[in-house]
Amino acid sequence: MRRRYTWNIFQSIEYSGEQAQIKLYNFLGYLMDNFTPSSNERNLISHIFRENEVCRDAEWERYFCFENIEVPEIYSGPHLTFPLTMEQAVGLVEAFRNKKQLHSRYVLQLLLETWKLLRMLPNINRISTCHSKEITICGDLHGQLEDLLLVFYKNGMPSLDKPYVFNGDFVDRGKDSIEIILILFAFLLLYPRDVYLNRGNHEDHIVNLRYGFTKEVLTKYKLHGKRILKLLQKIFSWLPLATVIDQKVLVLHGGISDSTDLSVIARVDRHKYVSALRPPKRRHMSSTRTSIDSDMDEEVWSANRFLLRRGSLVYPKPLGARSSFHNCSLQDFSDRIKVNMEDGQDVHRRRPSTFICGINSSEQQEAVSVLSESVSSDTANEEWKQILDLLWSDPMTPEGCIPNEVRGGGCYWGPDVTEDFLNRHNLQLIIRSHECKQEGYEFCHNRKVLTLFSASNYYDVGSNRGAYVKLGPDLLPYMIQYQASSMTRELSVGQSVGRTERSALKVLREQLFAHKSDLICTFKKYDSGGTGFVSLTDWASAVESVMHLNLPWRMLRCQLVTCKTSNGMIDYHDWFNELAIKGPNTDHIDQSLLETLYRHRSTLETIFRIVDTDNSGFITIEDFRQTWKLLSVYLKMAITDEAISDLAVTIDSNHDGSIDIDEFMEAFRLTDKKSRLERGRSMFMGTATDLTKLDEDPTV
Repeated sequence: MRRRYTWNIFQSIEYSGEQAQIKLYNFLGYLMDNFTPSSNERNLISHIFRENEVCRDAEWERYFCFENIEVPEIYSGPHLTFPLTMEQAVGLVEAFRNKKQLHSRYVLQLLLETWKLLRMLPNINRISTCHSKEITICGDLHGQLEDLLLVFYKNGMPSLDKPYVFNGDFVDRGKDSIEIILILFAFLLLYPRDVYLNRGNHEDHIVNLRYGFTKEVLTKYKLHGKRILKLLQKIFSWLPLATVIDQKVLVLHGGISDSTDLSVIARVDRHKYVSALRPPKRRHMSSTRTSIDSDMDEEVWSANRFLLRRGSLVYPKPLGARSSFHNCSLQDFSDRIKVNMEDGQDVHRRRPSTFICGINSSEQQEAVSVLSESVSSDTANEEWKQILDLLWSDPMTPEGCIPNEVRGGGCYWGPDVTEDFLNRHNLQLIIRSHECKQEGYEFCHNRKVLTLFSASNYYDVGSNRGAYVKLGPDLLPYMIQYQASSMTRELSVGQSVGRTERSALKVLREQLFAHKSDLICTFKKYDSGGTGFVSLTDWASAVESVMHLNLPWRMLRCQLVTCKTSNGMIDYHDWFNELAIKGPNTDHIDQSLLETLYRHRSTLETIFRIVDTDNSGFITIEDFRQTWKLLSVYLKMAITDEAISDLAVTIDSNHDGSIDIDEFMEAFRLTDKKSRLERGRSMFMGTATDLTKLDEDPTV
């Protein structure tokens, strides 16, 4: 039971974070589609939507050129030449094992070679076991290099005789994401017919903003990190979407829906979906045969390029009620924002000179027809939904297919959908990843769906095993489990469960504190007499009504509420006094603002990263104000300019007019440590001795 509720705590909070990320991106997309190009709100975020860049590949290759980057003589890391050799790939693995870093010149060169190769690959790779005895399939790795190294140790490195399929989510959360993808890309270049990479939902630059990969690259490669990230953004969009083994086993990252059609997936232009969270914009050809899109990258296109923008962006539209977008999943959100074509055409009939100057009438006519088209056709929207389902969906026990409201994207599909899909495509098994499982894998839907997860100790040390699967010509899955951390092997079962349980409860306390105001308001509804006490039953009902985590609150009360109770009643004010751990230098800051900051700190940090257009780690005081205004609109709450100024003054201690994003987030962290789910790296880096002390001292 303890393991079960511990697992539920971790997983519920993980999925709520993903849902928050998708809601934020929906909101930002709404601003992009409904505010004028010159509005402050749009300017702050427009660069993250420049997805359909219009340059030819040759122009991009010049932008990513590595030849002018010199490798100093003191560099002691691995050196690469191309084409790569097996010795170099193995040397790269060993260098990363020994905590060495690959020079940015070689990183860009390796990524460019990978990009060239990926552009030649189909959306769905088709491979056969007849050329080898077994194919090894790995699930999510999430930046945990130790797991990948253990898989290679147990199973051998990729080779002509040892083919591998890596099923997405190579990056985010762990601290060695860039090392993992460089290793995988190196082996892909060495053995393009024996190493296969599927795209996951975390191979997405929007998701990377929240879950750590963007920050990791910019930290490790301060000088050329921006170019590396931009190239990775393009590489991620070219990763194949699925792999079929022996025409019978489908390997994909998330799952399927009742409308999934492999023939549609096989023919989509996958690189258009730089982020799977947003449908692609329609691209057009001007009379000069120049590809035109609504958003372009200034670094590539000079200021004197002729830009056309959609008619829907000429004037701002009202933001509308919060219910119009705040609680929507991706499936219905795109349908709620429609372009008013009559208004758009009317505007341009009245004021053509405001956006078309110096071109002839035929070009004007063409431009008007371009602007009169919708953002994406029904076909493109259907393709996008197919990819979204493929990357984000999860299986469920009941029959049917419903929107995945827990994650906020994709769907839940039942065994009947699996059966129909397998029959239509003449398949016998779906292997997918995307969900952490305690044993590293799990069968469902009459053993016709296998979930595979290769990142062990994902939530915390001892929380789960990792696993990979081997498939021979008989296509019967052979599972291999492991736990990468030596720490877990030194613990007893009781110590391991206790360690993980304490970690989960700590994360849960943080979440409860983050919802302090809502919880107290709900407690007061049950406490009609204003006594300050509620019964255990009312306490559990109130907490669930606010948190929506579906946890056994009555059972958890003893672990969460340690203050004394009176006649079975809970003093909820004393309870929050226990939970309230304040950060430094916050006495003069409005407490409701602090709670807002703490509760939405991941969302706020994500917005900071978006506003930080040059990826410097700093934003100006004015951008800081705009960030908070953006957050206040998103949360539909009032944050006064005075309160924002107090925050700015507190953080800008050296009065240089800029805010250090990392220092800001640390200065206002209201707990001593942040959970792994929020910060994207292990929350405990101790030793087995430290763990033993934890079990001996219940007060820790």
